[in-house]
Amino acid sequence: MMRLRHILLLLVVVLIAVTDVTAQSRRQRVRGATSVRWERSITGDSTLHVTVMTVPIYKRNRDIRKYQRMVNAVKKVYPLALEAAKRMENLDERLAEYERRKDQRGYTKAIEDALKEEITPMLWKMTRFEGMILLKLIDRETNHTVFNIIKDFRSGFTAGFYQALARLFGNNLKLHYDPKGEDAMLEQIVLYYKAGLL
Repeated sequence: MMRLRHILLLLVVVLIAVTDVTAQSRRQRVRGATSVRWERSITGDSTLHVTVMTVPIYKRNRDIRKYQRMVNAVKKVYPLALEAAKRMENLDERLAEYERRKDQRGYTKAIEDALKEEITPMLWKMTRFEGMILLKLIDRETNHTVFNIIKDFRSGFTAGFYQALARLFGNNLKLHYDPKGEDAMLEQIVLYYKAGLL
């Protein structure tokens, strides 16, 4: 009987600690990352504060396979989306150096040709699903759809040509990233990836 009391007391203490941690994690939301920090009181005691991310639980095997497929796709294409965002930022800075529109177009054409040589082999190894994830992640990282990026840096005709080509292969360059709607699972996976949990 005494042992049962000790176990119940331990459970109550753990439940109180967990509710305190979850209340603090609601107040101090770290964007997707798990954070662990120690706080020292005036008396010299230390208190551990932990923010724990939610864990997805799926009952159907189909949902588990869909989640795992998306995890594998994010692991493969998220570095490419980050690289695209970085290159787009560098391209903006370089284009500001050119005064004439003709010089800017020549530079963007040269960049496009270099990217085709570098990225085409990687794109041939991607599935359509991974391509769709890449398009959404580029929109997430740059706040522009791929169609708008091509339109801004090349021309509307070129963007329309690539859009028609993408539609022919079952994709869409105008895909928007909706982290609170249909892409909530993808957003969660990206946050886990950035936190180093995948």
